[in-house]
Formats: sequence, structure tokens, C-alpha cells
Amino acid sequence: MARGCLQCVKYLMFAFNLLFWLGGCGVLGVGIWLAATQGNFATLSSSFPSLSAANLLIVTGTLVMAIGFLGCIGAIKEHKCLLLAFFVMLLCVFLLEATIAILFFAYTDKIDRYAQRDLKKGLHLYGTQGNVGLTNAWSIIQTDFRCCGVSNYTDWFEVYNATRVPDSCCLEFSESCGLHAPGTWWKAPCYETVKVWLQENLLAVAIFGLCTALVQILGLTFAMTMYCQVLKADTYCA
Repeated sequence: MARGCLQCVKYLMFAFNLLFWLGGCGVLGVGIWLAATQGNFATLSSSFPSLSAANLLIVTGTLVMAIGFLGCIGAIKEHKCLLLAFFVMLLCVFLLEATIAILFFAYTDKIDRYAQRDLKKGLHLYGTQGNVGLTNAWSIIQTDFRCCGVSNYTDWFEVYNATRVPDSCCLEFSESCGLHAPGTWWKAPCYETVKVWLQENLLAVAIFGLCTALVQILGLTFAMTMYCQVLKADTYCA
């Protein structure tokens, strides 16, 4: 009986971790693709230049692949140490995510102030050599969200030391339109505009977070269940 339960849990856990591993491959592939395409979604932060979407996806994909691979091998081999290692690694990731989420909501105001300061510092890298990704990212954000600057279009005045903004701030794009009068530029601050957009899509973000948590809890349940079944089977055989 114990052996039959073990076989059932074994193949369920293998299938689960195979999907988990394939998901990690997909995330890693997207990260590599983004990194290879000039980093259009690069970081806007000057303090953390490596904290780009591409790098985050590469690290996340690699971690998910490693955990999924460990779970697959542990399941198919019925190896107690590998199952326990899989459980511990997945639990650490889950607790880390939960801690980050709690800290984020607890220190939202401080994070807001720090993020705005850091983004304004990052504006000074716009258009400079070696910062194509950051330049493209700001251009895309200002064009798509119809905004200009972090907290105001005047943020760009300090960057250029003149009454000027990037052409992506213009209501109607044209060459050197950023040199025209302020009446021809977007007035909305990008930080608040993007923040409002995120709040409007909070349900989608919450559903994604909930699904991620449920997948991790399911993985932890499979790992612990199989670990217990292996112990039972060993005891029965003994």
C-alpha cells in the first residue's frame, strides 16, 4: 500500500517539477533574448545598474531551473537528501518573497522617496555612452505613458543645463522638438503616472503573486509528502 502511494506521489511530483523546470527554461530564454536585444527594458536605476529586467529574468530562470531539476531527480530516484534539499530551497525562496512583500508594504513611503531620488540621478545617464538600454527605456516610458521626467518635466533641465527635454517628451514627435516651448511637452510626471497604472492593474499583479505562491506551496506539499512516503517505504521494507 505504502509503495503504491509512493509511486503515485513520485510521478505527480516528477510531472510538477518537469513543468517547473520548463517554465524556468522559458524565463531564462526571455532574459537572454532581452539581454541580446540592446536591453530595451534595462534598469532605470543609477545605484543598481545590474538590476535590469534581463538580468532579473536570467537569475530567476536559472534558480527555477535548478530547483525544478533537483525536484525531478529527487522524485525519480526517490532520494531523501535531494527531496529534503528541494524542500529547503523552495521554502527559502517562498520565505524570501514573503519577507520582501511585507517590507515593501511596510516601507512604501520610504521606498517611494528613495526610488524618485535614484531615478532622478539616473536621468543624468540618459544619452551617454554605454547607457543605450537606460536611454531606450526612458524613451519608451515617456512615449507610451505620455509623461515627462520623474516628478516633473523640469527634472530634465538639470540634466541638460538648459530649458530642454528629450524628444520623447513631445506631444507631437519631431526632430529636436525637445527644444521647443514647454507647451509642446507632456506635463504628467512619469513616476506617478506609472504608479497609477500599476495600481489600476493591481488585481492582475495580485493574481500573479497568488498563483506563484500556490505553485510554491504545491511544490512544498509534494516534496514533504514524498519524503514521508519514502521514509514509510524504507520502514516497511526494513
